[in-house]
Amino acid sequence: MTDTLEKQAFLAALAERKEWVRAYLEQDRRKVLFVPEDIHDGVFSYLKASGKVLRPCVLYFSCGAVGGEEQAATPAAVAVELFHTWTIVHDDIMDRDALRRGAPTVHESFRRRALATEAFDEKEAAHYGLSIGIMTGEVQHGWATALLSELYDADADNGEMVIELIRYLETEVLLALVGGQALDIQYAKAPMDSLDEATVLDMFWRKTGALYAFAGAAGAMIGLNTPDRTHPLVRAISSFTGECGVAFQLQDDILGLTADEATLGKPVCSDLREGKRTLLLVHTYHKASAAERRFLLDVVGKPEATDEQIAEVRDLILARGGLDYARTLMERRVAGAIRELDAIPDSSYKVYLVNWAEFLIGRSF
Repeated sequence: MTDTLEKQAFLAALAERKEWVRAYLEQDRRKVLFVPEDIHDGVFSYLKASGKVLRPCVLYFSCGAVGGEEQAATPAAVAVELFHTWTIVHDDIMDRDALRRGAPTVHESFRRRALATEAFDEKEAAHYGLSIGIMTGEVQHGWATALLSELYDADADNGEMVIELIRYLETEVLLALVGGQALDIQYAKAPMDSLDEATVLDMFWRKTGALYAFAGAAGAMIGLNTPDRTHPLVRAISSFTGECGVAFQLQDDILGLTADEATLGKPVCSDLREGKRTLLLVHTYHKASAAERRFLLDVVGKPEATDEQIAEVRDLILARGGLDYARTLMERRVAGAIRELDAIPDSSYKVYLVNWAEFLIGRSF
């Protein structure tokens, strides 16, 4: 996005579609069912934060790129945002993270809320926070599925498409995502020698790429009013968004090592303390000397590691080219993804899709 006017138009398009999502969430009649107050507040906690809403936006753009009416896809766009949100609520529990976007995570927020009542001791408050976090995710997950059903239009005869979208999300995407998260946890304890680029990238696709692929496919299927996921335009856009999802995860890992902490909204280098097997770390391990490997194994994944040790690991990743390698791979994958769009007719929406891909890997948060 070298052209300033083009960049401004893209950012305005993102902001407009983010507002569509917010407005739909605000007016949904089911909100009155979210009781007690802690469940309501948990469900809307991350939704009210200033998230990027990248998945709904690319779903809208994908719908427009195949000639569809964007706003008809709003229930699906909101569903994708809700689906993504429940996964990060649960991820924060599994990762034991206390911060998300610079604010307390859901389970941490309700731990604090419970402590403030003086009815809970520390252990009970922590359990209460985890319980609200789990239930929050369950509500968001169910709400997402219910929203997809609202796509049904008897006049459009789109029932088969709606059923296919629900089946796709709740089987293939869900199982890919849960499998990727399980692998992420397992890999943190796996011998570093057992991991390579292919295993890490496969985990990234499951954790992140699968839902992005769904967002692109869903937008195209709605725009074309087809249940056929093998349609050439659906397949091209889904491949594009899925590959960009892997690049998104690579950029997340890069930012986790290099970003400003205030901008990132969580501690920089926390992945190293948690033992996350990022591509940067795995690449560095395989390029390191025997002594450097021993040092990495002594420090990575150790919560008690000192700031100085973590800084040494970061310096080693830079010295062994882990950061540069991840950036190069990320840019190469996005370039390949953009070539998938050759099958899509030229339009302002196609430009938005390219802008969106460039935004993913150029962001600082």
